[in-house]
Amino acid sequence: MGFLFGLFIGIAVSVGLVVAFARYSNVRSTRRAELARTIAAFARMTVQDSRKLLPGDFYPSWVVFSQRQKLNWLNLELEKIWPYVNEAASELIRSSVEPVLEQYTPPMLASLKFSKFTLGTVAPQFTGASILESESGPNGITMELEMQWDGNPKIVLDIKTLLGVALPIEVKNIGFTGVFRLIFRPLVDEFPCFGALSYSLREKKGLDFTLKVIGGDLTSIPGISDAIEETIRDAIEDSITWPVRKTIPILPGDYSDLELKPVGTLDVKLVQAKDLANKDMIGKSDPYAVVFIRPLRDKTKKTKTISNSLNPIWNEHFEFIVEDVSTQHLTVRVFDDEGVGSSQLIGAAQVPLSELEPGKVKDIWLKLVKDLEIQRDTKNRGQVQCELLYCPLGEESGFKNPFNPNFSLTILEKVLKPESEDSDATTDVKNLQSPKKKDVIVRGVLSVTVLSAEDLPAVDFMGKADPFVVITLKKSESKSKTRVVPDSLNPVWNQTFDFVVEDALHDLLILEVWDHDKFGKDKIGRVIMTLTRVMLEGEFQECNELDGAKSGKLCIHLKWTPRLKLRDTS
Repeated sequence: MGFLFGLFIGIAVSVGLVVAFARYSNVRSTRRAELARTIAAFARMTVQDSRKLLPGDFYPSWVVFSQRQKLNWLNLELEKIWPYVNEAASELIRSSVEPVLEQYTPPMLASLKFSKFTLGTVAPQFTGASILESESGPNGITMELEMQWDGNPKIVLDIKTLLGVALPIEVKNIGFTGVFRLIFRPLVDEFPCFGALSYSLREKKGLDFTLKVIGGDLTSIPGISDAIEETIRDAIEDSITWPVRKTIPILPGDYSDLELKPVGTLDVKLVQAKDLANKDMIGKSDPYAVVFIRPLRDKTKKTKTISNSLNPIWNEHFEFIVEDVSTQHLTVRVFDDEGVGSSQLIGAAQVPLSELEPGKVKDIWLKLVKDLEIQRDTKNRGQVQCELLYCPLGEESGFKNPFNPNFSLTILEKVLKPESEDSDATTDVKNLQSPKKKDVIVRGVLSVTVLSAEDLPAVDFMGKADPFVVITLKKSESKSKTRVVPDSLNPVWNQTFDFVVEDALHDLLILEVWDHDKFGKDKIGRVIMTLTRVMLEGEFQECNELDGAKSGKLCIHLKWTPRLKLRDTS
């Protein structure tokens, strides 16, 4: 009996335990599902949602820093230590900027130095911070801090003119907004866990200041205020603005790999501009272009001025050093030359170097705008045409001069090296023992086949045209023309013309479509082409839209047969 009673109690307890476990499992599953939904809801919350739940007083300082994107804590701490930062940073900036300042001293001045340099009592305010994972890499950390500073520094420049006049000039009312980049590299297993700190002004959003002669008037010496202001801006650009960076060793070691080094070269052919805005009241603008990667006087190139033209043709070559292809831009600014007066900006354009494929020529039309930062300009200011070629350092082996590696070749000349040498080149190579600097002239025969035109505008009273084409090589001034096709808006010529080209890198092919008339001729439109593509590809065929015409295309076939010779440029 006791056995049966025990068996019954055991079964009952077992069933109870099974039921209880099943129910607990069900409850636990339900709670897990609710918890999952709650976590998912929190994951979807934004900073604004959290602020609705809790006021700002409930957030600890580290939560305010990350969620509100305000660096209150960092700014408060910086204010506490600013007197010490001021003393150390003032001397560091002075020692960095002063040599560059002397380098850019205007010709009208004998010397330009700091007599006093302190950053004042007002600390800058950090308004943003970010870690750049894509730039950091496995062996470093790259951080950017956005900063705003309306300070009260005490900066006095001692200048001496060529006449021996000494002037103390105070730099006042400084307002600055920009982004500083900090690079902690390399990472090591020794405190503070990085070997060196590199810093640079990554982006200069705004820099304003005034100059005042202590006890005098700066305007008493014409032009000196503008010259000093330009010198200060050049010194900042050349001493601390990215890609220039300053490296401070924290732990002993070799950090030469952190220094600024060239990474490549950029070959620029500024071909032409079209439909430029007219800045002159009488006649047309006299445009010239300024081209640069870094806006320094000795690193800026300028074209010749084309008088009285809104469609100038420059066709000029420039070469630049590239130091950071991921962040640098090529900038083109087009001005109207006013002679003795200040030139007027017609428009500007930029090309990110990161968009260029190494070793490939890019032919690009750039739209001019008034302001490269805002770019809200709807006015048509014209376009400029450039051919760009970026070549990274270390890849020169594919672009070597076929004759002698000591030759001075532009990148484009290296790309355009021929497969074989002609007799003229071979003769010149034998005489290369002299130290004279030489360049390569790309010579050859250009075959131009004018195939046809399409959809030409009607210029005759009968709704037709009598078109013909004039082919011109600009540098050599060689000309040919097709026959006239009467009463046609879609003429077919199929005529071939051969031109001996003496310097193909610097020549242009101009094809002008005209309407023949008994009493004269009317220009319909034109196509302007460099010879770069045909030299690279050997031959090609394409249809080009006519510039200056309401409609129409001109179809041509080009073929290039290269020869090469050397030119003494010393």
